[in-house]
Amino acid sequence: MFSLIGFILLGIIAGYLGRLIMPGKQKMGFLATALLGMGGSVVGGLLGSLLFEGDLDLSPAGFIGAIIGVMIVLFVMQRMGKFDDAKR
Repeated sequence: MFSLIGFILLGIIAGYLGRLIMPGKQKMGFLATALLGMGGSVVGGLLGSLLFEGDLDLSPAGFIGAIIGVMIVLFVMQRMGKFDDAKR
């Protein structure tokens, strides 16, 4: 139970920090930011396992990996046109 709460808290913090670092304005609420952070953590975990272990393991990343994952997810979302302000 504690690891799930930790994963959610990591997602919230990583989501906000990733949005703060990433250029452009992303209009999303608290829940979307938390989901973005949790998704970014999984993306960062997949990248970390591919780069350092060679296996494709589905696992959450550490704090830095989660922020990098959030920035990757935001970059892809901006390129797909999910944020109108990012295109200007």
